[in-house]
Amino acid sequence: MSNRRAGQVAHSTVRPNPETGRRAPIRTFLRTPDGIPIDSVYDPGAVVYEAIPDASGTPRGDLVFVIAHGFTGDVDRPHVRRVAGVLRDYGAVVTFSFRGHGRSGGRSTVGDKEVLDLAAAVEWARGLGHARVVTVGFSMGGSVVLRHAALYGGTDAVVSVSAPARWYYRGTAPMRRLHWLVTRPEGRLVGRYGLRTRIHHRDWDPVPLSPVQAVPRIAPAPLLVVHGDRDGYFPLDHPRMLAEAAGEHGELWVEAGMGHAEHAADDALVARIGDWAVSAAG
Repeated sequence: MSNRRAGQVAHSTVRPNPETGRRAPIRTFLRTPDGIPIDSVYDPGAVVYEAIPDASGTPRGDLVFVIAHGFTGDVDRPHVRRVAGVLRDYGAVVTFSFRGHGRSGGRSTVGDKEVLDLAAAVEWARGLGHARVVTVGFSMGGSVVLRHAALYGGTDAVVSVSAPARWYYRGTAPMRRLHWLVTRPEGRLVGRYGLRTRIHHRDWDPVPLSPVQAVPRIAPAPLLVVHGDRDGYFPLDHPRMLAEAAGEHGELWVEAGMGHAEHAADDALVARIGDWAVSAAG
């Protein structure tokens, strides 16, 4: 399955502004191999795009971050836009809404088919001329970036924030509430009308590769696992399992006082992630 194409995507012609050298943002719908339209936004970032190589021989502006949001997020949520705003100082940024979220089509499978959505976004980013791609995922999106890197390859670095290591975890109250939301008809109604998230009613069949099983397959791409010591969803045994599975190609940051996912990742932490990614993807 390595390096499989993500399917048909919307193609756009992107031309630099003749005065600034910057390309304009683009919003479009991508299409996954199973036919789901995915609402996607491309921001060329604060770095002036130049095809002229720098001293290392790498074209400046060739790095792009593809951000995979958490469950119930979408491309227009303030916390997603804030993360994108910080990372645009380090490269171009692609954000998108997973299936069942925001204006994207389909229904959420809570981390299974979402790997197809990310694959379409990564392919689009490369089609826009970016040679280096870093995927950054939060919570559910954190598990998706791990599985995508394992199944598709081709990413230059992977950052997984507040992700689970294993499926079906119910050890905390927030995760028990989430399982009610996903598995019960009344919970899915709350998701649809209260959280703007349309959830698929079918169980996984087959059960997808778990995050901790995916991690060893990511090498040699560098992996950064970030987790807060006050995460109310997944305790610290989850990131430690991921880091142990990664071995020498992985790095673990346990953040003091941090809670869960995008809401808890402050600008300083996101900037540190940007610094790490620029170095790791080089």
